[in-house]
This record gives sequence, structure tokens and C-alpha cells, in this order.
Amino acid sequence: MSKKHQGHTARKRFGQNFLHDPYIISAIIDAINPQADENLVEIGPGLGALTEPVCEHVNKLTVVELDRDLAARLRTHPFISSKLTIIEADAMKFDFASLTDSEHPLRVFGNLPYNISTPLLFHLFQFAGVISDMHFMLQKEVVKRMAASPGSKDYGRLSVMTQYYCQVLPVLEVPPGAFKPAPKVDSAVVRLLPYQDKPVPVNDPGKLNQVCAQAFNQRRKTIRNSLKTLLNEEQISSLGLNPDARAETLSLSDFAALANLLDHTARG
Repeated sequence: MSKKHQGHTARKRFGQNFLHDPYIISAIIDAINPQADENLVEIGPGLGALTEPVCEHVNKLTVVELDRDLAARLRTHPFISSKLTIIEADAMKFDFASLTDSEHPLRVFGNLPYNISTPLLFHLFQFAGVISDMHFMLQKEVVKRMAASPGSKDYGRLSVMTQYYCQVLPVLEVPPGAFKPAPKVDSAVVRLLPYQDKPVPVNDPGKLNQVCAQAFNQRRKTIRNSLKTLLNEEQISSLGLNPDARAETLSLSDFAALANLLDHTARG
């Protein structure tokens, strides 16, 4: 399949795969359900496959696009340019809080490039307090990991951190043929609803991330061994946890307890 699509060459370094299936596009727009006057933000609008139909429902839309050529195309778009606020920026470094006001929390959506989806999600979690919902097209494996439960092979740091910040609702699966060029993997759309009240108390989300990263970095090790530079066996046992357990058997509340103990220990 030619990588030329509507006059734009998909760039590998940006992980560009452009959505073109009208049925899938319609299903995603239905899932987002954009309404006039909402504070909608699209990450990586690309050739406008979602941008155009969303603009049919709203008066204004902010888009964050790193590719200069694509940003230029949107600026001169014959039908929707007047509704767009185009921010040429790297979404992974962008301050999404700068787009909010007290009455209009952000509704974020996008077809996320596969090569940056996980770090971008972690960046967005920092702004969960000003976001009402997020709808993303991602690699199906990533969505499975986000929604995974303890004890499954897909369960890991992404599962714990996503489920700390958001309710995770898979929406639909998308075959490779819905894109040009067709990726080698299946995709899926996920809805993320940031919690107003977190499901577990965590004093410092950075410590939660640190504990998860270290525990899952060496999945086959017991938490006694994987966490030994952070907490000793006695401290782990004091939480009612078995030091011989592996990370994939621990729940979100278990990780929260470990993170809070680490925070308490660090404060000394």
C-alpha cells in the first residue's frame, strides 16, 4: 500500500498511521459524543479523520500537532480552520492545564502514535484533575494492559497507574485495514474517566510509580528482591503482604500501601 495518503507521506518517526474507515470513524465520534461549547482537545489530528466530524458538532476545537506540514494543512482547511486553535507542540511536553478554565474541564481524544502512547498517557495522568474524559485509539495490547487485573500476564505498571487515575472502559476494536498505511497490529479505542476521588489513598503518586516500576521491572522476582533497595522484608510484611509474592499478584491497594510506606520512610 502506498504511504502517500491525500498528498501527505506518513512519517515513521512520528508513528503516523492515518485512519480512513468511515464506519470506525463514525463509531469513535459516537463514543466521544462531542457537544457544542465543550472544551475539546485532540492530540495528533493528522489528516483530520476525527477532526472534521467532531467539528460538525462543535463551535471550537483545540488540536495539538507536532508535524509542521499537518498543522499547516489544518490552518488552510476550507471547512474547519475557523473553528480550530492549532498548537504546534510535542504533546508529551505540553502543559494541558493551560487549556482549562473552571467551568470547562478538558475532553481529550486522539489516535495516538504507537511509539509514544505509554509515556504520553503518563504525562496526561498529571492533568487528570482538569480532564473529564479521554478517548484514545491505541494498540490493542496497550488497552489490554490498561484494563488488566492482578494475576494476568497483561497486568503491570501501566495497569496500576492507569487504574489509580482513571476508570478504564474499552470501547471497540479496530482492525489494521482501518488505517493507511495498515499497521502490523490490531488497535482499540478506550475511554478513560479520571476519578474525582481516587480509588485508594496515595500520598505521593510519584512513589506509586516508583514502586510499580521497580516491582514490574523484574517480574519474575519476588517483591522482597525487586523492592529491596526501597523497603526491607520486615516493612513489606508489616503491611500484611507476603514478601515472596510477585508483583503481578498485588492489587492497586497493595501498591498504594507500599508507596505510602515508602513515602513515610522517606520523610523519616
